[in-house]
Amino acid sequence: MDKNIPSEAADCNTSDLKLKGFKVYEVGSGVNAVPTYNRRDFYKICINTGRSLIHYANKGIQTEGTIAFFGNPRIPYSWEVISPTYTGYACVFTEDFLKSHERFESLQQSPLFKIGGTPIFQLDEGQKLFMTSIFQRMLAEQDTTYFFKEELMCNYINLLIHEALKMQPTENFFKHKNASSRITSLFLELLERQFPIESPKQPLSLRTAQDYANGLAVHVNHLNRSVKEVTGKSTTTHVSERVISEAKALLIHTDWSIADIGYALGFEYPTYFNNFFKRITGTIPKSLRA
Repeated sequence: MDKNIPSEAADCNTSDLKLKGFKVYEVGSGVNAVPTYNRRDFYKICINTGRSLIHYANKGIQTEGTIAFFGNPRIPYSWEVISPTYTGYACVFTEDFLKSHERFESLQQSPLFKIGGTPIFQLDEGQKLFMTSIFQRMLAEQDTTYFFKEELMCNYINLLIHEALKMQPTENFFKHKNASSRITSLFLELLERQFPIESPKQPLSLRTAQDYANGLAVHVNHLNRSVKEVTGKSTTTHVSERVISEAKALLIHTDWSIADIGYALGFEYPTYFNNFFKRITGTIPKSLRA
């Protein structure tokens, strides 16, 4: 079985993305490569027809037919094509590009881009035709000199977002049942906002349950009780698991020294990082280096 990966570099030169704020492109099969597991500094919306295996966060999701995918820059993902033919469209855009839009903040909290949300939707023929037509209009407009092009692109992106939101039954939107649920949700959001770590010169600022309690302006005991009640795990366990997840990503996907990685994750000395990593994973950080 052939395994192809639509290469970000091959399908979309994003070098000018930060200048324009968006990029639209067509994708296809035929790129042979080893699967990559990346975090990117932009959001991505795409529709694809074919059979694929999407590695998203800690899950592997196999898809067939036509699907829409909503990529979040805070969550690593890779895309492995396992069918001989593969077609589709994609657009990538920075957070700043849509930030001025009055509805953007609430859309960020939707199941499309929310941590733990639903990033993949199976499309029927009508949905496929509609979303394809939007991408084709975006492609046609991308290189024009129309004065309000950015506003138009923003509207197209929001059309894609709302089309996917309509596929979600209203009850799928998260609703807080009580104060514990609300505090826990705020904690998990604050935890995720600490990542990804972009530079060893900007170390993790929140490391302990007390740090997060301070950030949320609640007593640490209240935070611990709420998180344990709702998730079954302690606040410290959530923080440790997320730090370990980030440590693994940095060990595999960067050339930073182990000491720099440890420092970036809030460990003053490499020995502290090594001991923490081994206690949680049963192995040492060096074992993840090729």
